[in-house]
Amino acid sequence: MALDKEYLEYSKRQYGMDHDRYSWSMLEDRPKVNWPEGKSLALWVNVSLQYFPLDQKGIPFKVPGGMTMPYPDLRHYSLRDYGNRVGIYRFFKAFDRFGIKPTIAMNTRLAEKYPYLLKKVVERGDEIICHGYHMDALHHDGLAEGEEAELVSKSLDKLRELSGQKVEGWLSPARNESSITPELLKQNNVRYFCDWVNDDMPYSFNTENGPLVAMPLSNELDDQFILMNNLHSEQSYVEQIEDACDLLIKEAETSGGRILALNIHPWLLGQPHRIAKLEALLEKLTSNPKVWSASASDILNAFENQ
Repeated sequence: MALDKEYLEYSKRQYGMDHDRYSWSMLEDRPKVNWPEGKSLALWVNVSLQYFPLDQKGIPFKVPGGMTMPYPDLRHYSLRDYGNRVGIYRFFKAFDRFGIKPTIAMNTRLAEKYPYLLKKVVERGDEIICHGYHMDALHHDGLAEGEEAELVSKSLDKLRELSGQKVEGWLSPARNESSITPELLKQNNVRYFCDWVNDDMPYSFNTENGPLVAMPLSNELDDQFILMNNLHSEQSYVEQIEDACDLLIKEAETSGGRILALNIHPWLLGQPHRIAKLEALLEKLTSNPKVWSASASDILNAFENQ
């Protein structure tokens, strides 16, 4: 039996994108962007500081990187905790050594439970963005609108209060959103969010409450994705990023500045058998005179000023 023709009809079918979230455009056709001091590549190092509840519910799915064994999964819980007590300080030393200006994506629950870590980040002057409330507080269409609205406002309001920063950026736990998460972010004075990975440069993202900016935080170059999902070696992780760096700089020669965005986790790369690989990578990247290390807001400011 043939399908009724209305089954294939879609009211927003149009040239380009079949939705109105953002305008369709080819990256190579956009105006060229110039980074400060004539740099070709903006290096955005984003650190995910996360809190995984021991009694996670896993609704509507088990969060990547979360507990995997029956409750109480102390083995994995304590490993994640290791990153916030040990691994992150190895990161800080590496950042200072190689002149990296990181951005810190922090769960609000972590800021509440680890005031010493929040204080350290604030004292360093690193930009903080909100990584949701905690890693098991997922945003999805199964949440009532009022419930998600409360979750977003609670996450942002408390993190702003505790950090003393404006906190204008957002990264959803597991990068998962409901259909109205962008509206709620804009309603709560978020300037940019990092969930969508469909571009190499910032772009304007429409919401019913006004525009946001989608910042391209690569999932393909995420340490967790490469090491735990793809099961590649630490050396392969380094090589993939070096390859991305080389190509983006080459593109920048004719198409304008590009962004190399690295999302890293202290419970993963902060391990004693892995930190040397991160240090070698940062040394290689920052030794290139065409690379500009900057926070997410610095990159966005330079982009929007043009």
